[in-house]
Amino acid sequence: MIQVAVLSGKGGTGKTVVTGALAEFLPGKKVFADCDVEAANLALILSPRERARIPFFGLKKATIEKKSCVACGLCAHACRFGAIRNGIDGSFYVDPVRCEGCGVCAGVCPERAIVLLKKQDGEIICADTDLGPLVYAELSPGSGNSGLLVHEVKKEAQKEVRDHDLLLIDGPPGIGCPVISTMSGIDTVVIVTEPSIAAMHDLKRLVMVSRGFSLSLCAIINRADLHGGYAQTIERFCADEGISLLGKVPFDPTIQDAVSKGVPVTRFGCPATVAFREIAANLSGILGEKASDRLKGRNE
Repeated sequence: MIQVAVLSGKGGTGKTVVTGALAEFLPGKKVFADCDVEAANLALILSPRERARIPFFGLKKATIEKKSCVACGLCAHACRFGAIRNGIDGSFYVDPVRCEGCGVCAGVCPERAIVLLKKQDGEIICADTDLGPLVYAELSPGSGNSGLLVHEVKKEAQKEVRDHDLLLIDGPPGIGCPVISTMSGIDTVVIVTEPSIAAMHDLKRLVMVSRGFSLSLCAIINRADLHGGYAQTIERFCADEGISLLGKVPFDPTIQDAVSKGVPVTRFGCPATVAFREIAANLSGILGEKASDRLKGRNE
């Protein structure tokens, strides 16, 4: 099975719209994973039918056992995140939103009144769509994103694979831990960028990070006609870096209409749909060569 992640160096470039379009146009049986767990929006355009919810437990959080606490305050002094507060009644308590689970407070407590306990930080959701199974996550309010949750979403998606041909991942933006977790073990990254100074800067950073992985890089320029000069700059950068430019998507108001209706833009006859059809064909050719090379390697 081939694994493809759609990523971007910055937010707002149109990753989810691109993923939805590729979901429609790429051939074969597909499984989808939304690893942008802080803003999992792929479900908004694939109309999932929920099957199961799996609790996700992230880092452990500190808890003060009041029966053992003597209110010495050493834990509050040692906590560099300001997570331990003094209540109205003079007793200390832990603010779970601020707690990072480092365990320093437990180490300095002379009465052993602080323990680290598991806390549910969200849920992983398994669902079905008309195009294939979808796995995504919902974080609890105040819980932070982490590579661990991304890893768990990917692991659940891989359980759905069976006889499917492709795992298509809608990834997080940026270059942080969730992105690195998304890249781990995949075959191809499709970078979605746009013709702007910020996007060009973040594209370079994402490419630099991706060089540490054994994967192939492709790129799509979204809203390419908004600034022809920067679009050409991105094209030259991709050529210099050996990145396959799959195509350019024009600015198309139909995309906004499609998103508001909760469907992929490819359901409409518009310039963006024409561009996405060509992009999917180009990507399909690259993935076909990769699958063929993998099969050849096994036979040898």
